[in-house]
Amino acid sequence: METLFRNIQNVKVIDASISLTEYTPLDLSVSNIDLSKRTIENAADFEKYIKSILAKNNAKVAFGGYNEERNLYKRSAVFNAAETEERNIHIGLDLWVKAGTTVLAALDGKVHSFNYNNNLGDYGPTILLEHHIENQKFYTLYGHLSLESIAELTIGTVFTKGEPMATLGNATVNGDYAPHLHFQIIKDIAENTGDYPGVCSKNKRNYYLDNCPDPNLLLKIT
Repeated sequence: METLFRNIQNVKVIDASISLTEYTPLDLSVSNIDLSKRTIENAADFEKYIKSILAKNNAKVAFGGYNEERNLYKRSAVFNAAETEERNIHIGLDLWVKAGTTVLAALDGKVHSFNYNNNLGDYGPTILLEHHIENQKFYTLYGHLSLESIAELTIGTVFTKGEPMATLGNATVNGDYAPHLHFQIIKDIAENTGDYPGVCSKNKRNYYLDNCPDPNLLLKIT
C-alpha cells in the first residue's frame, strides 16, 4: 500500500490555494525544549504558540506529528484513564492553520461514517472516507472539523479528490485545541464508526504504525 501512495500525486487536504512553500514543520514532541519551557494550559495559549511559530517562519500552515511522543494529552482522561495504558504516540499528521480553513477530500471516496466526538482532547466533529484504488480498500480520517461540516452530511456521500468537504472548527468544538486538521490513513478500520484512535500507547505503537501509514506518503509535504 505504501508503494500505491507514493505513486499518487498532487494530494492536498486543506485549502488548495496555500502553497507547500508556505508550510513549516512543527515539533510538538517531548524533546521540544522550547515547548517544555512554556506554560500552555488551554487552547488559547496553544494557539498563541502556533501563531508565533507561523510568524517566525513566515508560514500559513504548521505540520507534523506522525509517530511523535507528546505530552499534550496528559490533561485528558480520554488518553489517561486509570485502568488503561497512557496513550501519547500520535499516529496521524496535524496541519495547524486557522479555523474556518477549507478541508479537501484527499482522494475519490465516499463517507464511511462521521461523528461529533465531544470530549476534552478528542477529535470534535470527525469524518471518515472510504477509498478503493487498484483493488485496495482503505480509509482517511479528518478530525477537528466544524459542526457545520457534519450537520447535513449523510453516509455514502461521494467526494472527489480535492473537493471541499468540510471546514476546520475552533476550540469550542474541536476538543479544546488550537485549530488544526488531524489527517490519518487507516488500512483496517474494524468495527469503528465515526472515530478511530489517533493516539496510541507505546506498547501498541508497532501495530498502529503498520495499520496507519505515514500520511506524508500521500501529501508529500517533505
